[in-house]
Amino acid sequence: MSKLEKKLSWDPGFKFENSFSHLPESFYTHTLPLQVKAPKMVMLNNSLATVMGLDFTEVRVEDQADLFSGNTLPNGTVPLAQAYAGHQFGNFTMLGDGRAVLIGEHITPGGQRLDIQFKGSGKTPYSRGGDGRAAIAPMLREYVISEAMHELGILTTRSLAVITTGEAVLREHGPLPGAILTRVARSHIRVGTFEFAAATRDPEALSALLKYTVKRHYPELEGNDNLAIEFLKEAMTDQIDLVIEWMRVGFIHGVMNTDNMALSGETIDYGPCAFMDAYHPNCVFSSIDRRGRYAFGNQAAIVKWNMARLGETLMPLVSKDLDQATEAVESVLDGFAFSFNQKWTAMMRAKLGLFTEQPEDESLVSYLLECMQCAGADYTNTFLDLTQGRATEELSEDERKGLEDKWGKEFGAFNDWHKFWQARRGKDPQSFEASQHLMQNSNPSVIPRNHNVEQALDAATEGDLKKFYSLLAALQKPYSKTGAEREFYQRPPSPQERILQTFCGT
Repeated sequence: MSKLEKKLSWDPGFKFENSFSHLPESFYTHTLPLQVKAPKMVMLNNSLATVMGLDFTEVRVEDQADLFSGNTLPNGTVPLAQAYAGHQFGNFTMLGDGRAVLIGEHITPGGQRLDIQFKGSGKTPYSRGGDGRAAIAPMLREYVISEAMHELGILTTRSLAVITTGEAVLREHGPLPGAILTRVARSHIRVGTFEFAAATRDPEALSALLKYTVKRHYPELEGNDNLAIEFLKEAMTDQIDLVIEWMRVGFIHGVMNTDNMALSGETIDYGPCAFMDAYHPNCVFSSIDRRGRYAFGNQAAIVKWNMARLGETLMPLVSKDLDQATEAVESVLDGFAFSFNQKWTAMMRAKLGLFTEQPEDESLVSYLLECMQCAGADYTNTFLDLTQGRATEELSEDERKGLEDKWGKEFGAFNDWHKFWQARRGKDPQSFEASQHLMQNSNPSVIPRNHNVEQALDAATEGDLKKFYSLLAALQKPYSKTGAEREFYQRPPSPQERILQTFCGT
């Protein structure tokens, strides 16, 4: 029996269509996931499966492992690896799915189209000398961080399953257990997909990609007189909204290359990402970001840079006149700063429980962030303390002493800021309770802190998933009130626990 003939003998509810394969063939290569030796289930995301209209309750675990390894394929799949390009740390490169296979697009009972992709499923024509494999820790990292992002209310790809392959992968520090992750996304079309189309100098392919992307993600734009410009506007808005949400919770993507920015508006590619502990705009964790290109405070500028690259690819579709096309694209990009600043300030108002707009709001925010930076204050817990706290003059002696210890020599500045904040809250007509409720919905009580994630992944690599399950459970409902079961995960790392670098899974 050939690989293509080895289909599932049972049906958990898949309904596949494969619209991406209707694009010009330059955008993909048909390929199959490689057979693996001894697949074994590690994680199955039953809540996501339910949303997708899938039911695995009557499916044997061994059959699940065969499915999510690619050893068997659901009926209707047309597996392919996508081609794309990208600016990686500012340098243009032709790329593609080097260790991933899109097995198809599943249509949910609600009519939503979702890509299902195997990541770590072996070499493809775009592997560029890589082995196409993945180790267990990076796949579990993507699983836990993407689920945390989903629970935080931030658009993200999600993970349906993780399996081990029964085979070792060789990495810098030796052999590691091999694994495959099943990623679910609204699509895998990237800024880099448009860069690839532009690099082929095929105007028909570029036009086909634009029409396809608009139909899939922005159908309301169809029929517009200048589809390319309207698409650029909407894409830029979505990217601004996404990064504002990242910054709300202290998330640092780590590799905002154009090939890692999805035009579905979702967070994609959880490589050397991290959540910030102590606030600093120059905070960087990625081991490969040696100059801080993708630091926390640089993410807005990088979004604009990435949108400029997207705009460049679209210019042939904007106007045949290069000057007119350039002017139109630049006009869109010129609106970036105003839009971002408006949304950033609105997001920070919500974190501080403020409803109305006041002239002093930007000063209020910058004053607090400056205090936090000087004190090395924890980003998540500072806003959590503000959400739950009272005015400093109302604290007991012990509470005040604890606050002074936390802020150190910056306590005086923080105390002054706190009075400024309380006065500003008084200008809003909403009640204190409404303000506190707004803060509770904006400030999570728990995030996947790096040291907790790494401890869970280290144990999982050795075959112990207890810490991983515990971390996953703690990340559920992150805006609910704190409790004793979460206190462990709310604590910032000790000096010995600090993780200063995160690494790409390849």
